[in-house]
Amino acid sequence: MDALSELLHTVRLSGALFLEARFTAPWCALVHPSYGAAEMLARFNPVVFFHILTMGRCKARLAAGGDAVELAAGDLILMPQGDTHLLGSDLQLAPVDSDSLMRPALAGGMPTVDHGGGGDEVRFLCGFLSCEKALCRALLDALPRLLRVPLGDGPSGAWLMGLAHRGAQEYAAPGPGAGTVLAKLAELLFVEAMRRYIESLPAQQTGWLAGLRDRYVGRALTLMHEQPAHGWTADDLAGEVGLSPSALRQRFSDLLGQPPMQYLTRWRLALAAAMLRSSDCAVARVAEEFGYESESAFNRAFKREFDVPPAAWRRQRTRNSAQKS
Repeated sequence: MDALSELLHTVRLSGALFLEARFTAPWCALVHPSYGAAEMLARFNPVVFFHILTMGRCKARLAAGGDAVELAAGDLILMPQGDTHLLGSDLQLAPVDSDSLMRPALAGGMPTVDHGGGGDEVRFLCGFLSCEKALCRALLDALPRLLRVPLGDGPSGAWLMGLAHRGAQEYAAPGPGAGTVLAKLAELLFVEAMRRYIESLPAQQTGWLAGLRDRYVGRALTLMHEQPAHGWTADDLAGEVGLSPSALRQRFSDLLGQPPMQYLTRWRLALAAAMLRSSDCAVARVAEEFGYESESAFNRAFKREFDVPPAAWRRQRTRNSAQKS
């Protein structure tokens, strides 16, 4: 299994499509991350918001500034850090706040938006993905804060758009296993978006996703994600991928900004944090699970990464979960 698949398997993405939106020109909307889903999102740790443009054309940019992106039917646009953003036929117009536009769901349907001046029509499906941020950080930090991914208008694009509509139907009229269906559909859309984005990266690109594409770094990442508790050394990894240790360290640092052993330490600690959150295992058992010879060494490493010791981190997360439920 490749590193991207291993990471996505580990983080267990959850998600849903939660809103249908229709706009007619001229229009401009200021869209907040919790747009149309505040009650639902209170149960999740959302980190990625997305829109799928199913009809028409419009523009998008971050509310904080930056270049505008042109969108067309079949495009998926993601905000990996959940940034507030502008959508519109004309982004120079005074934006209407998204919170004022949502209409409550009717029986058997999704919440909707219908807004604009009556001109050219645009339609969206809006959704989110959630995961443990500590586990997703390497992936999310490698993405721009606003990312357009064309799903295409060929057979594969039609298939993906069909999946999006299937998710909307499942949300509107959930059947047995609806939660699993929605999570898998959202994950599949996200994975396909990542695959297409990786293919589009220029040769000089750096970051975690560029590392996946590299023959040697990608293999090293896969090994570390497949066997995080293994007693890897730089020499072991280099031998497995067919490079000298110095060459692998240089290549890894050039692409990911850190040497492989530092990356491995941070990945182990992210996995340990997830285990602390999802189980009642003793801290000493968690330390052993991820290759630490003593609980005190694990405590020191964990505090360097998360600013608090593991027991305190677990208590904080338990309190936060209780407040959301």
